[in-house]
Amino acid sequence: MPTRQSTPASISLYDARPFFEKALQHGVQAGIIDRQRLDTICADAPKGMVQIARYFGNEFLRPDLEKARERMVNLVSLYLESSSGGDLRQAAESLRDHSFLSRSKGGSDMLKAMIAMPQNSHFGMNERAGFTDEHIPLLAKWSLRSLADYQAEFAVRDQVAQVMDAAIWLADQLGMDASELEEAGKDAEAVIRTALLLLATGHTEMPDWVAFEKMVVALRKKNGSAAATKTGAKAPVFMAALPSGLPDRFRSVVEAVRQSVASDLPKILDAAIPVRQLFDQTPAYMGRYFWVEDGLSEIDHHDRQASLAWHKATGGNSDDGSLITLFLSMAAGLAPKTLLTEKSAATLVRRIQKSGFKPELARQYILDHAPVQYRHDYAQLWADFVDEAQQTLQSDAVHALPDALALLRRECNVKS
Repeated sequence: MPTRQSTPASISLYDARPFFEKALQHGVQAGIIDRQRLDTICADAPKGMVQIARYFGNEFLRPDLEKARERMVNLVSLYLESSSGGDLRQAAESLRDHSFLSRSKGGSDMLKAMIAMPQNSHFGMNERAGFTDEHIPLLAKWSLRSLADYQAEFAVRDQVAQVMDAAIWLADQLGMDASELEEAGKDAEAVIRTALLLLATGHTEMPDWVAFEKMVVALRKKNGSAAATKTGAKAPVFMAALPSGLPDRFRSVVEAVRQSVASDLPKILDAAIPVRQLFDQTPAYMGRYFWVEDGLSEIDHHDRQASLAWHKATGGNSDDGSLITLFLSMAAGLAPKTLLTEKSAATLVRRIQKSGFKPELARQYILDHAPVQYRHDYAQLWADFVDEAQQTLQSDAVHALPDALALLRRECNVKS
């Protein structure tokens, strides 16, 4: 009888060693890394340990040095495995051709870049300042995490960053820059939703509330007229499309938001729901769309009494600094303010340099709304400021921004 041969089962051994150690051993066995390179790595490693221990704690404490050794090996492993795609030969060649400390720095730079990426898409909750000392505790944590953990976190943050960058691109098409979005402090997806509606209906500027409301009313009328020509038509006729010229890298994230606009359209186009009630009083829609907060246009729109409008705009302040700050924000086309932060002052100057300076808007507001007995004095105060400041505010010289900010600190209310 023929003897039955038993086939040995395939066994896959789990190698828990750091990727650096595996790459180093492979390099030695394959003749990629010679004795001289090994000696150099052995000489560099203690220097790196001391540097890392000093950065995260104390280079004179043994526990900190031990932890630094773990961090250094992990940082090198992160960089080698990521840059080589897990190929041990490529990783070994990287160790041969570059210094050991540079591979450690490469891992650290990967983590710093990831940590500085936004975690959510709200402009008011993210600072685009890059990696700072405040992030060091996070770096300490991530310096001991695996490549899989890094890749998972990077994927989440990269998606958020793409949404924010897409919102910035769309806002720019509508005359609004990144600094203004940060000043507004709204969600990036809300900006994208509104931009899709605006671009699809031929608008060229980001709306304030009045313009946003008018856009929705116009859409409702257009949809009602189109639906009336179709017997039994119930689905919305209007559908926002991806804007022309949208960079390919943003298409997937904008398409996802476009689908959310499509799901909102039945409510948006329902003429039975007042626009203000839907977008400003319905929890599911509050903050879901974006408009520029412009108290001046709303005051005009609702035709409030001049005295009430003046009191609201000034907040009861009557000093020269508050009034000039108020008039200047109006002339720049921004929401009326009597107090600026350093950041909002810089945004105001950039707005003027980009979109122009319209002092007549503030002058007309003074004539329409200021208390009668002070109109002449306030108009003269504003005229004197314009004569002195207009050239500085609209200058395109190299030092234009610092000079303009110095002017604002002297004449306006700017909180340091």
